[in-house]
Amino acid sequence: MNQNFTKLAFTDTVKGFQEQHGSRQSYAKMEQSGDQFVLTDREKGFLEAFESFYLATVGADGWPYVQFRGGPPGFLHVLDETTLGFADFRGNRQYISVGNLTDTQRASLILVDYSTQQRLKIWAEAEIQEAADAPDLTKQLTPENYNARIERVILLHIRAYDWNCPQHITPRYTLAQIANEITHLNPQIIKSCCPDE
Repeated sequence: MNQNFTKLAFTDTVKGFQEQHGSRQSYAKMEQSGDQFVLTDREKGFLEAFESFYLATVGADGWPYVQFRGGPPGFLHVLDETTLGFADFRGNRQYISVGNLTDTQRASLILVDYSTQQRLKIWAEAEIQEAADAPDLTKQLTPENYNARIERVILLHIRAYDWNCPQHITPRYTLAQIANEITHLNPQIIKSCCPDE
């Protein structure tokens, strides 16, 4: 946990609940730690391998909204140690996330790797650029050989991040991960059940 995260998340009400339930003292110590919003190699490697994340925004009316964002591995780009970017593909054209980001510029991401039981939370300020107005950036963020219409690019300027406790993450695996494991196991299975082959 880091100071930037606690500055954004620990409101007076949150601190009151921590006090009431006995966790305030330990979290008060964490608030004294240094700022942490610069990505290290650990975060960069984790982010660049992802195929999806959940994007939370808040509208002008104060209501939160959570949207799934997906694409090929690496569609979420680490542009530098404090900036992420991705191409915003055309979807159902409700434009709730884009509208909210235009109004408040605030975003939060959660990325969960179920296979390794890891999750990363990110707080960021968003910058939206229409694809036609930013051709070079759009080209940089466009996944190769992926059939999607790109309407805009979204830059996320990181203000804080935090690795979350792995407790309660049920392991799940992608078809590619399962196929990889089966491929490695096949020779052993064949050798143990059919030694003459």
